[in-house]
Amino acid sequence: MSQATNQSWGGRFSEPTDAFVARFTASVNFDQRLARQDIQGSIAHATMLARVGVLTEEECDAIINGLTDIQDEIERGEFNWSVPLEDVHMNIEARLTDKIGITGKKLHTGRSRNDQVATDIRLFMRDEIDVIEAELTRLRDGMIELAEREADTIMPGFTHLQTAQPVTFGHHLLAWQEMLARDHERLLDCRKRVNVMPLGAAALAGTTYPIDRHVTADLLGFDRPAENSLDAVSDRDFAIEFTSFASILLMHLSRMSEELVLWTSAQFNFIDLPDRFCTGSSIMPQKKNPDVPELVRGKTGRVYGHLMALLTLMKSQPLAYNKDNQEDKEPLFDAVDTVRDCLKAFADMVPAIEPKKESMYEAARRGFSTATDLADYLVRKGVAFRDAHEIVGLSVAYGLKTKKDLSEMTLEELQQFSDIIEQDVFEVLTLEGSVAARNHIGGTAPDQVRAAANRAREALAALKGAS
Repeated sequence: MSQATNQSWGGRFSEPTDAFVARFTASVNFDQRLARQDIQGSIAHATMLARVGVLTEEECDAIINGLTDIQDEIERGEFNWSVPLEDVHMNIEARLTDKIGITGKKLHTGRSRNDQVATDIRLFMRDEIDVIEAELTRLRDGMIELAEREADTIMPGFTHLQTAQPVTFGHHLLAWQEMLARDHERLLDCRKRVNVMPLGAAALAGTTYPIDRHVTADLLGFDRPAENSLDAVSDRDFAIEFTSFASILLMHLSRMSEELVLWTSAQFNFIDLPDRFCTGSSIMPQKKNPDVPELVRGKTGRVYGHLMALLTLMKSQPLAYNKDNQEDKEPLFDAVDTVRDCLKAFADMVPAIEPKKESMYEAARRGFSTATDLADYLVRKGVAFRDAHEIVGLSVAYGLKTKKDLSEMTLEELQQFSDIIEQDVFEVLTLEGSVAARNHIGGTAPDQVRAAANRAREALAALKGAS
């Protein structure tokens, strides 16, 4: 048999495919990763074909047994992947025919590689989303626990990376948690659109065989069959949506990583990361480098690139399927792997963060972080806010000159800027008084942080129950 006819489509061709073109157009080197999902889809397809009478029960049993054996071969590493057979689908079908004879060729009745690969990718994505969701849940759980433990730990809050107002470390961690909560919702929402079945759309127009797509969808755990055959085989917006989620998530993890890198530095000295999440220097023995957050920060650009690649891949494709779509898998696979690994690293690392409470507290005392509290104090005494702002500005200027924080000044020193200031001012100028005064929902007061942690825990439990 010539190479021209040694393909599922070879009958129409009069000369063999160029060897380079065969390698260039083949996808088996990377889409073999879909083998388990391909076999899963084929078993469901064969079962449906038997139920509608296209296959006999004996043929269906032979196909299912053969596919199960092939799955075992793949898992044992004994399967021989062939580039001339192009892709995962034809490799498995060819092996099935080798094992059970002509009945293996009947498996492809009523479907195309177009709807087959679209189904495989959705099955793969559904499986991976569930793994990623579990890691994201684990990270959020650990973050909430740490935030609750550190509800009283005072640190400086920043704007423009300049000391702004004192907050608690627990409050800061719950800000991270809120970012992840929105990411979690985006992921679960994405899963809903992933869980729609293309199988039965065939090449683009459906099939003349009396298939029952609802049966296949039920067997595969899809919510429903895709409504339109052209759309089912040609769009990859679900993959784009996932990489969009992944990009937003990695953006959030990158922001967290940036803070972790800063906080571990000698200049900040806010936290310590256990040695197992760090590495050393080959030349500087004193170094302890926060490689895990640095690497997560770096991987963010990689995922952004995959999003742009998939958007560009789809932007000019006419309906229906085009060979361009073979290029969806490698960026999608890498985005999946990157997200999963980054989440695992963070879920392991975040609960192990050790805050250096004294360093945090001392940093919060620098930079006049209670200046706004003094302004608020004056306003409560009847001073217009703009006037209060000027009084505090003059107080800060005096503090810079004398190298004194507001809380370190005497009452007489403060009263030179306003005689309205009285002894009770020191209740608001302490760091503890400042954070305790923000005692409302969303505020940094320790009691509010503990209440917020409890609400976050309940919301996460409800989300886990709903999914």
